[in-house]
Amino acid sequence: MAADQIEEAEFIERFVAHCLKTCGFTHFDNGESVEEYARMIAPSYWADPYQREDGPECCAEADMDYWGEE
Repeated sequence: MAADQIEEAEFIERFVAHCLKTCGFTHFDNGESVEEYARMIAPSYWADPYQREDGPECCAEADMDYWGEE
């Protein structure tokens, strides 16, 4: 199944799992949960067909690239 054809729930679960597996921590410096943040932001990536076709792991990587920037 192509990445742009997966259901939103699967996309979100894979996005969250990749963030948690890759980042190496569970909470940001401000105390916010990585899991909660990922669950909140993942639907915005799924909603964009161009980003959705990249797949949840690629989208998670793109989002994590901005972590720590103010």
